[in-house]
Amino acid sequence: MFETSKKNKFESGIIIGIFILVITLIVYYICHALRLGTMSIVIALIFSIGSAWASYYYSDKIVLSLNKARPATKEEDQKLVNILDSLMVASGLPSKPRLYVVDDVQPNAFATGRNPENSVICVTTGLLEKLDYYELEGVIAHEMSHIKNYDIRLSCVVSVMVGFIVMLADLFSRTLFWGGMRDRDSDNKGNGILMLIGLVFLILSPIFGSLMQLALSRKREFLADSTAVEFTRNPDGLISALEKLENDPNQLETANDATANMYIVNPFKKNSKKKSSNIWSTHPSTADRIEALRNLKY
Repeated sequence: MFETSKKNKFESGIIIGIFILVITLIVYYICHALRLGTMSIVIALIFSIGSAWASYYYSDKIVLSLNKARPATKEEDQKLVNILDSLMVASGLPSKPRLYVVDDVQPNAFATGRNPENSVICVTTGLLEKLDYYELEGVIAHEMSHIKNYDIRLSCVVSVMVGFIVMLADLFSRTLFWGGMRDRDSDNKGNGILMLIGLVFLILSPIFGSLMQLALSRKREFLADSTAVEFTRNPDGLISALEKLENDPNQLETANDATANMYIVNPFKKNSKKKSSNIWSTHPSTADRIEALRNLKY
């Protein structure tokens, strides 16, 4: 587990570095399209570094806002608070995650934050209503596993950064519509190669970003499932929870493409009935995850 956390921290740094490079090239290209001249590279660097900083330090607040989450209360969510308290010793987390609730009938949950000291576990009201104690314990243990392994930093930062890239791609399309790409004078021709690279990144980065987001989510779900069983010593609770989550017909109203990979199961039910995962899947198939958990029992 220590090696996994160390690897996730390293990958987070690499992804942030790539993000700064990509955003710098994209913004530089857009600035040139708007004919901002030599200030383009300064604006691009300021924007890319600023957006990376905001993504890292405020990613949890951004994600909670996107999902319309509210803080959990001990009075209304006593069972949730008790389960978290009981798992703290087994998990070995240095700080207790903050608890949030999304008012939605679909049973689902996710964890977010930049590190275990600034972590959040968010569940839907549907999860609290439809799962029994041991099933809910399995789900909370799964989310605590993501926190322990530093998956939350990686998935949250990637989700927010992919959203930035998509937003910039939309801005670029509007720039084209406004006619910002009309012929320029000869003074700008020396920047043609860099601008060409920026254009390539602009076109391909949303695709690569989404694929990275999907791949990061899929490969970490199996590890989080097995780590959750280490915490609870009860694979049947998580197996039963996954079966209920998979078979629930409700759609998560607050779900969006940017954060779908963070949930314990795919919140988009129309895409979750496939028996096996593919390159576009945000999660491994629930059947595969249940089979892996059953194998842990033998």
